[in-house]
Amino acid sequence: MALDFGRIQFTPDLMPADIVGTEVLEDDRTGGSRRLRFLPGPIFRNVLLADEINRAPPKTQSALLEAMQEMQVTVGGVSHPLPQPFFVLATRNPIEQEGTYPLPEGQLDRFMFMIRVDYPDGGEELEIVRRTTGPAPRPIAPAVDGGALAAAADLVRALPVSEHVMRRAVDLVRSTRPTAKESPDWLRGLVRYGAGPRASQFLVLAAKARAALEGRPCAEVRDVNRAAPGVLRHRLVTTFEAESEGIRPDAIIERLLGAEAPRRA
Repeated sequence: MALDFGRIQFTPDLMPADIVGTEVLEDDRTGGSRRLRFLPGPIFRNVLLADEINRAPPKTQSALLEAMQEMQVTVGGVSHPLPQPFFVLATRNPIEQEGTYPLPEGQLDRFMFMIRVDYPDGGEELEIVRRTTGPAPRPIAPAVDGGALAAAADLVRALPVSEHVMRRAVDLVRSTRPTAKESPDWLRGLVRYGAGPRASQFLVLAAKARAALEGRPCAEVRDVNRAAPGVLRHRLVTTFEAESEGIRPDAIIERLLGAEAPRRA
């Protein structure tokens, strides 16, 4: 993609200003005046990789909230728009517990998907070694630019969705909330907090995108069901009972989809 890419390695000593930027006092040597000038931080990219985001404290993690929701950052009372398109990819370190800070639910909700990345199989690992230990790769010609991506995004949003497909997405999200009437009895002992309205929005958008990628003129219920694990797994806060039984959010989602009963991890 012909986009501007940036990576931030999150560490415990990282500060919000290290991400969004800061104001510096600048002297005008000719006129003798002073003024504040904004120095943009590394967040001003089309694609931002927040590497090991859970290694930074919550105050630093929160520097991404306004950017991901409003597509801008505010410093010194002045709002600075981010380049478009803009989206954030983040990785979390799931192994080490010391020196890591869990992401608040409000920030997790800003991410459309959570993709679980396990160890590669033998063939994949062999291909990784082959590609990274040989000669330097040749330059790659971009296949798409920002304008084409924006047009694709507009096309996805214009894709029609029938009422029953949209209702399926909303009912599925509402069934994850223990206090909702759509919630089954068995779920109330396993989930403390369910998914919010953003999950319904993202489910419908994901269903539209999947239909567009497969060349279909409208989204279907199967698209909603296939997108559900990635959209919902990081939005379910399980109870102590579920954690003690080794029941993960994916197993709860599978049961809600009617696939199978929850299985232990």
